[in-house]
Amino acid sequence: MDLDALTAARRAEWARLDELSRTRHLSGAEVDELVARYRAASADLADAKTSLGRTVQGDHVSTMLSRARLRLTGAPENVLRQIPRFFVLQLPAALYRVRWLTLAIALGFVALATVVALWVSGDPALVASMGSRAQLEQYAENEFTDYYSENPAAVFAGTVWTNNAWIAAQCVLFGVTGIWPLMVLVQNAMGVGTAAAVMAAFDRADVFVLYILPHGLLELTSIFVAGAAGLQIFWAWVAPGPRTRGEALAAAGRSLATIAIGLVIALGVSGLIEGFVTAQPWPWPLKIGIGAAALGLFLAYMLIVGRRAHRLGETGDLTEYEAGTPTLVAG
Repeated sequence: MDLDALTAARRAEWARLDELSRTRHLSGAEVDELVARYRAASADLADAKTSLGRTVQGDHVSTMLSRARLRLTGAPENVLRQIPRFFVLQLPAALYRVRWLTLAIALGFVALATVVALWVSGDPALVASMGSRAQLEQYAENEFTDYYSENPAAVFAGTVWTNNAWIAAQCVLFGVTGIWPLMVLVQNAMGVGTAAAVMAAFDRADVFVLYILPHGLLELTSIFVAGAAGLQIFWAWVAPGPRTRGEALAAAGRSLATIAIGLVIALGVSGLIEGFVTAQPWPWPLKIGIGAAALGLFLAYMLIVGRRAHRLGETGDLTEYEAGTPTLVAG
């Protein structure tokens, strides 16, 4: 191949390709022309590389093709522009999708914790099996309440935040197993019920409720949401509908894994309440009111903002441009 001859013959075409790839706004005809010239220049570059290897002219054409390819496929959206869409559409839509399962999990959790608390507190032998009377009395009278103030507030808030965020992330990300979220929820329900039973055995049930409510309203709701998201991912794998299991699982994972990110924020707020509010010598109506307000804001975001996003067609999933064109299915 005579590279100089090829360059002379194609110079005008390559220049036109370069011009189109640099044009800010293209008409439909110009886009078609850009595609045609991109294909022709790609064929020229392939012939040149096959015959002559790497050349200066080939590198020049390769650069033009890269610019044209970027012009055709588009550049990734600015992250700062994606943030508003995530918090206004994707996250609330994902939360809205799991609202009913979250309610079912919450009712089941409260029922199980109540049954455990009544069962253990009603059987002195079971209470005694958890430790000596002196140890249990020390827990009920001092350790339970001291837990919220024995460390600096900032350190304590950070510790419970990271711990709870990790639990929530596990429920979502390992939800495909179908077992992990249930195991986490059952363990926590039994733990709450057992603690309540010990406090009730020493007539401190009111203290238990008062210390749990300020931060627990939002904290436990966040765990319920995480469990619901994980179980819904599992169900997408069990009952994929007209899609393959892989496609259904991928779509559910993309749309519901966003919940894990949102719960990090919600659990951060509950951690701040637990660290800076629960142990304060403030009136209990004020402390519980702060926790109830935090929960109210979360539910409003989940149900009101989420419903609006749902009506706009959002599911929490990535856009088709971000996730790739899905496979068409019948039915």
